[in-house]
Amino acid sequence: MLPYLDQLGPVEPVALAGIVLVVTWLVARGVGGILRAAMQESVPHVAATAVRLSSALIWVVGIVIAVQTLGVATDILLLVVAIAGVALVVAFRVPLENLGAKYFSDVYVPFKAGDTVQVGNHAGKVIEINPISTVLLSEDDHLVSVPNSTFVREVVLNLTPNAWREVVIPVTLDNNVDLPSFESEVRKSLSRLRPRLDPRFPPILTNRARTPGVAELSLVLFVRRPQDREPVATEANRRVSLVLEALRRPRRRWSIAS
Repeated sequence: MLPYLDQLGPVEPVALAGIVLVVTWLVARGVGGILRAAMQESVPHVAATAVRLSSALIWVVGIVIAVQTLGVATDILLLVVAIAGVALVVAFRVPLENLGAKYFSDVYVPFKAGDTVQVGNHAGKVIEINPISTVLLSEDDHLVSVPNSTFVREVVLNLTPNAWREVVIPVTLDNNVDLPSFESEVRKSLSRLRPRLDPRFPPILTNRARTPGVAELSLVLFVRRPQDREPVATEANRRVSLVLEALRRPRRRWSIAS
């Protein structure tokens, strides 16, 4: 218990707890803004996840401090939360491993639904990528469910012709970002990459998943030459991050064409 609470009346701790929660909200927003600015050149999906994790951690700390200001002992609460967290990690180790692998495969493994891939002893056309497994349709029309963690541990061979042309960038949009405006501005910004892109295939923005608060998209680009993959991916990530940052502050004048 904090030592100064005995000197406060019955109303002051409640007001102090409210102030702590307000400060927590301000800190979470400030840290989120700093992380977005610092990770402008990283994959937007990675940046959005980092912002969410940091915000969750800040809120946990803020709520614990707010509860403590009310005179409630938090030692037992923290112990229970820690034990429950360890138990959940142990109980759901395999699903969590596949969920984490799904996140990394979205960003770093060059295949998508519709591609033909080989991983370990399994090969087939990718017909579904869910949070736990990737479903393949084999040549003998069998469904093969491969845990997502396998794609991180094993060598993955993409057998799709010209698969090297595709650069897939996962994007996470908050509910306060207008999707049509985002798509329009991204297309304008990517026009500077036109010399390195295949003129036959314009950039494609597809919706992978949508929840009430977040939309998960994929931006697909087609490069002219294999050596253009890495520079195009890096520059496209930077430009997408700039567009997202600009659209989150609609009242400011901005330009992302340069």
